[in-house]
Amino acid sequence: MKQTDAIEAFAALAQPSRMTIFRLLVRVGPKGLQVSEIARRLNIVASTLSGHLAILKRAGLLTATRHQREIHYAANMDAINKMVGFLLSDCCEGQTENCSEILYLLDTKPLQSAG
Repeated sequence: MKQTDAIEAFAALAQPSRMTIFRLLVRVGPKGLQVSEIARRLNIVASTLSGHLAILKRAGLLTATRHQREIHYAANMDAINKMVGFLLSDCCEGQTENCSEILYLLDTKPLQSAG
């Protein structure tokens, strides 16, 4: 992942509603949710939600698939992997023992909720 792509992705997540939308879609996994279901679960007006989804999609964090008349959005797991890889690629200047706990958690345990 290039630095400019990482900056765009992190900037898209630097807004509370977009972070909430993204975390919901990460939680439900690759099947994603219909726009109407996202709006219902998060109590967000459709027009507002549409803008947030567009920003997240433009940043590469979401995928969108049309199913008949509805669009399903899902978290782009490949983008998440690239973001984590970008953050950790130069971790501790190659002294991986300093990052061992983070690497262990990423390798063996499901991610913990940040609240």
